[in-house]
Amino acid sequence: MEQSLRDKLQEMGKLAKKASRTLANISSEEKNLILAKIKESLKDNKTYILEENKKDMEKAKKELMAQGLLDRLLLNEARIDSMILSVDKIISLDDPVGRMFDFRTLENGLIIGKKTVPIGVLAMIYEARPNVSLDGSILAIKSSNSIILRCGKEAINSCTALVKVIRSGIEKAGFDKNMVQIINDTTRQSSIELMKLKGYVDLLIPRGSKGLINSVVENAKVPVLETGVGNCHLYVDKDYDLDKALRIFENGKTQRIGVCNALESLLVHKDVKDDFYDGLNKLIGKYKLKVHACERSIKKIPGAIKARDEDYGKEYLAYEFSIKIVDSLEEAIDHIYQYSSHHSDAIITENIESAQKFINQVDSACVYVNASTRFTDGQEFGYGAEIGISTQKLHARGPVGLNELTTYKYIVLGQGQVRK
Repeated sequence: MEQSLRDKLQEMGKLAKKASRTLANISSEEKNLILAKIKESLKDNKTYILEENKKDMEKAKKELMAQGLLDRLLLNEARIDSMILSVDKIISLDDPVGRMFDFRTLENGLIIGKKTVPIGVLAMIYEARPNVSLDGSILAIKSSNSIILRCGKEAINSCTALVKVIRSGIEKAGFDKNMVQIINDTTRQSSIELMKLKGYVDLLIPRGSKGLINSVVENAKVPVLETGVGNCHLYVDKDYDLDKALRIFENGKTQRIGVCNALESLLVHKDVKDDFYDGLNKLIGKYKLKVHACERSIKKIPGAIKARDEDYGKEYLAYEFSIKIVDSLEEAIDHIYQYSSHHSDAIITENIESAQKFINQVDSACVYVNASTRFTDGQEFGYGAEIGISTQKLHARGPVGLNELTTYKYIVLGQGQVRK
C-alpha cells in the first residue's frame, strides 16, 4: 500500500513537472485566458461546490469542530462570489514572470542582469480551508508554476470539488489540466510522501495549525516556505486614542475569529485610564469573550481568569484572548519578542516616537500603527489572493503573492569574452 501511494505521488510529480514546463513558456494572455475559464467554471458550478461543502460542514459539526475552524471550512454564496472576484484581481495584476532588472556592464564588457522565472512545482499541505485550493491554483498559474494540493480530511469534499471545477476550466482553455492536481488520500502517509517528493516538488507550503507547520518544517526533504500561526498582539500605549483602541480591538478580535491575522493578545500600558477598561468590558460582554488576565488586569475585568504563562503564546481562534498590563513600551516589546509568532503586531499611540520605536524593534512580518492586524492579507494589501503569510525571512516574508512565487536567473550577454 505504501509503495503504491509513493508511486502515485511520483506520477503526480512527473505530470506537475511536465505542466510546469508548459506554463513557463506560455504568454500572459494565455495564462489570463486559463484564469478566465476557471472563473466561468466557478460560476457555472456554484451549486455543486456548495453541496460538497455541506457534506464537510455536516460531518465537522457532528465531530464538534471548534467554531473558529468551522468558520474557515464554511463556503456560502458570498464567499464563492468573493473567490470569483479574486480571480478577476489576479487577471488584472502584472505578470511577475519575465521581468529584466539589475543590469550592469563589467569592465570586460559582459552585460549581466536578472530575469524573473517561476519556481517550478509548488505543493501545499493545508487543513480545513477550501479557499486555499483556489488561491493556490490561480496564484500558481499566473506565476507560471504548477501545483499539487493536499488538503485535510475535514475539507476533502469541498477541495476535491473546487479542484475538479478548476481543472475543467483549464481544459476548456485548451491547456494541460495537470498544472493543478489534488491528492485524494487524506491519510498521514500521503503528507509524508509529499514531503519527500525530491526531484519533483520545488517548494512546499504548509498552511494550518502549529502542529502541521512544525511537522512539515521538521520532516520535509524538499524546500519549505514556513507560514506561521498568528499570535497577534495589540499594545495600547499610554498616549492612546480611546476610540481607535476600542474599534481596533473589536475588529481584530471579533470580525473573524478563525483566521491567522485575528487578535489574540492585548497589552495595556499601566497609565491607560479606566475609560478604556469600561469600553473593553462592554465588548467582552457583547461577544461573550473569555479572558486570560494577568494579576493586575484581572482586577479590572469581571469574570476574567488568571493567565498562565502558556496562555500568552496561544493562537486561540476563538472568542478568547489574553491581556497583560505592562509598565512601559519597552516591556511591551519584550513581551512580544517572547510570545509573538512574528506574524502581525500593532500599537495604538498618538506619540510618534513610540510608534517609531515599535516599528523598529518589533520583529514581525507586519507591524501596524493605529490599524487592525486583520489587514494582513494579500488581497487587502492589493496583491490579489495570497498563498499564505510567511513568518520566516527567506525567501519571502508577510503575504506571499505572485512576486514571491518567482525566483530569478542571471542573464549574461557577451561578445566572445573568455576568462583569463
